[in-house]
Amino acid sequence: MIARWGLRVVSFTYVGLLLLAPVGLVVFRTFDHGLGPVRHTISTPEFQHALKLTIEIALIAVPLNTIFGVICALAIVRHRLPGVGLVNAIVDLPLALSPVVVGFSLILLYGPSGWLEGVPFQVLFAFPGMLIATIFVSLPFVVREVVPVLREIGTDQEEAAATLGAPAWTAFRRVTFPAIRWAVAYGVVLTMARALGEYGALAVVSGSIAGRTQTLTTYVDKEYTINFNTVGAYTASVTLAALAILTLLLMTLLRPKEGVS
Repeated sequence: MIARWGLRVVSFTYVGLLLLAPVGLVVFRTFDHGLGPVRHTISTPEFQHALKLTIEIALIAVPLNTIFGVICALAIVRHRLPGVGLVNAIVDLPLALSPVVVGFSLILLYGPSGWLEGVPFQVLFAFPGMLIATIFVSLPFVVREVVPVLREIGTDQEEAAATLGAPAWTAFRRVTFPAIRWAVAYGVVLTMARALGEYGALAVVSGSIAGRTQTLTTYVDKEYTINFNTVGAYTASVTLAALAILTLLLMTLLRPKEGVS
């Protein structure tokens, strides 16, 4: 009994010190001087553009990585393609690389003397480069959520569906996807959180140009370290946290209750 309560106290203290206290302090500082400064920050064109750009990038990157993640997980588990170990390593690469290295690699690829320097549209310091960087850093999460579930459910039901004459797409839609849908949902939440909160790669490839290539994360950095606008930085931070919490709440509300199919 004492050991159990001791573990709970240690766990809550650890989470409180590392997560709840810093986030709570940011929220407190945001509204420390009332709602007026917050409303002023939200009404500025720079903040509104940063918020819009952040959401746009996430709304493109998340569906693309979700589709890729499901296809890649099926290829790894079901089809056992040659070089599957290499595929696994490549998928995990964004987790091992620093986001700053990712951004620098894109500069070497699309910048002066880069292999893809002559593409017919601007990549660096523009929306395409920011989208590519976000897709890269958030790529592994759906794959890593779906792979263990696919291995756990096995292939019996899919083989039965194929025996009964179901086409591959019908078997996936009626058998496979219902079994992995919550793994996909958790992967989407993690992907969304990473896409919304990415800073390192975007700081390198975006240039953080206010009103053009500035997302909320780079907006926080610029307002806090250059413009010394702490209220603006706090407001953007709370907005990012609110977006992440909203994503979690939506997933929780959409998830059926225990015992309901």
